[in-house]
Amino acid sequence: MDFQHQLVAFNTLLVKEIRRILRIWPQTLLPPAITMSLYFIIFGKMIGARVGDMGGVSYMQFIVPGLIMMSVITNSYSNVVSSFFATKFHGNIEEMLVSPISKHTILLGFIAGGLFRGLTIGAIVTVLALFFTQLSLVHAFVTIFTVVMTSALFSLGGMINAVFARSFDDISIVPSFVLTPLTYLGGVFYSLKDLSGFWQNISLLNPIVYMVNAFRYGILGHSDVNVWASLVAIGIFTAIFYGIAYYLLKDGSRVRL
Repeated sequence: MDFQHQLVAFNTLLVKEIRRILRIWPQTLLPPAITMSLYFIIFGKMIGARVGDMGGVSYMQFIVPGLIMMSVITNSYSNVVSSFFATKFHGNIEEMLVSPISKHTILLGFIAGGLFRGLTIGAIVTVLALFFTQLSLVHAFVTIFTVVMTSALFSLGGMINAVFARSFDDISIVPSFVLTPLTYLGGVFYSLKDLSGFWQNISLLNPIVYMVNAFRYGILGHSDVNVWASLVAIGIFTAIFYGIAYYLLKDGSRVRL
């Protein structure tokens, strides 16, 4: 297939993903908005009033970038892992693999769906945050690069999880036992500088720390880690995950139940 036909196939996959997300919006868009609003009220207003300033800004402003990233990460991942596994479960993926559609096109189509949901939820959470505090955009490039690449990275993670999953239970293991702990320990609610030296070093092993801090730097100009090293690491891991996901699709042996 030439580029034009590949583009048609990509658009078809993307439109299918967008329609699925919007059709079941009470499950895909509403719950994250409600959850993040509760975080703003409980942690930002009630607890934040007692915590005071952190990183030179109010506690509410400090946690908002982390909560936005939390919503982007979880929704990008969950969208692709659920969508691709459903395609795999119903046997539709086999039709795609034997068709002339490029494996890159299939992969990019699902990633684009994850990006759409992740960035849409991120935008919704940002708008909600404006009702509770003021936000700025100190470094636009860092902000946009971090949120887009992080969404793509976790969309690819969802794809890899879905390829290896053998049942619907398997697609909930990583979000429950890996993503959730790493996110809560990723510096969303606290500054690494408030930890002891030992726990600071342990926290630096958590990749989400770098994503949250890079995004916080883009919005607030504050970061606990080297921002440019974080951006390079995010880019490298995204490329590695893309290579793994592409190999699994090309191999095809694990996409059949």
